[in-house]
Amino acid sequence: MLYRKLGKTGEKVSILGYGSMRLPVLDGEVDKIDEEKAIELLRYAIDHGVNYVDAAYSYHGGMGEVFLGKALADGYREKVHLATKLSCKRVNCKEDMDRFLNEQLEKLRTDCIDFYLLHAVKKSYWEKLKKFGVVEFLDRARAAGKIKYTGFSFHDDLDVFKEVLDAYPWDLCQIQFNYLDEEFQAGIEGLKYAAEKGLAVVIMEPLRGGNLASKVPEEAREVWDRAKTKRTPAEWAFRYLWNYPEISVVLSGMSELEHLKENLKIAEEGHPNSLSAEEKSLIAEVKEIYKARIKVNCTGCKYCIPCPQGVNIPRNLGYLNDVYMLGDVENARFQYGVLLAPEEKAGNCAECGECEEVCPQGISIREMLKEVREIMEE
Repeated sequence: MLYRKLGKTGEKVSILGYGSMRLPVLDGEVDKIDEEKAIELLRYAIDHGVNYVDAAYSYHGGMGEVFLGKALADGYREKVHLATKLSCKRVNCKEDMDRFLNEQLEKLRTDCIDFYLLHAVKKSYWEKLKKFGVVEFLDRARAAGKIKYTGFSFHDDLDVFKEVLDAYPWDLCQIQFNYLDEEFQAGIEGLKYAAEKGLAVVIMEPLRGGNLASKVPEEAREVWDRAKTKRTPAEWAFRYLWNYPEISVVLSGMSELEHLKENLKIAEEGHPNSLSAEEKSLIAEVKEIYKARIKVNCTGCKYCIPCPQGVNIPRNLGYLNDVYMLGDVENARFQYGVLLAPEEKAGNCAECGECEEVCPQGISIREMLKEVREIMEE
């Protein structure tokens, strides 16, 4: 296993981190973790060098942290840097923040959480948490020894990312990033911005919900086959990320031993700046193959917002493009359901047409939002 310095913290972490959002479950029920299998997987990963474990209050219907409390017994807690997250969505008053943190410490069976992140930060959550004194809460929790380092995971636009990042001396940020998401949310500019300020950068969704490894277009496979060094699609995706020296940890939600072993092997060669110019060119070519499959030519200029009804038009069109680009309706529906507020969803469109009057691309937005609604809500 290779290790990198975790930003200004100076901690050494495995370049492959274990994400606990997709642990194996029983009977298809998300809150019924297959503990025997999941413990075997997690401990196998730790025994083979993984020392960063990522969790959140909401994972597995609130049972994820309970599971980790059990799985990290028998000396395993001392072998890892444990990260978990405050549920921004569930915080409705100042007192909730302390209450959730204390509950998480109890579930995880630990006195101190190494990395405590605000979960899935977006503009509305950030404004709410500021009102409740989140900065003072983090300082207080740190002084009390309940948390060691602070951070946030992020799901909004670049300008919001920079605003949040500049507002507090964070130690870490967690962003969605892969070779398709260079201009998505924080994107490559946000990655560089965070690194310049000394923050550790942790990556989520390296395979876009597994799609970059399993649902690969034939044209993309033909490109990979041209490479001098043969790699699986998953390996190309991971190596693309580890090529960036600014990235400390890449998270993977590994629910099968076969995938875990494959990722551990890939991580053995995940050195920064190790891809050749030719290999980077192949990755760029595959990216264009995926991009050519998109449905809507939306550039994200935001001329169409604010919508009178509150619909987040660019984000809705982005989820529609994901369906066409990746062929994964289930994952797009999950993202749509979790990451959009009720008023932001396509179903709220009143078909007033104001957005189409100002769209530089001439997109038939009303028709596209109808399709989003049909796919995501019906």
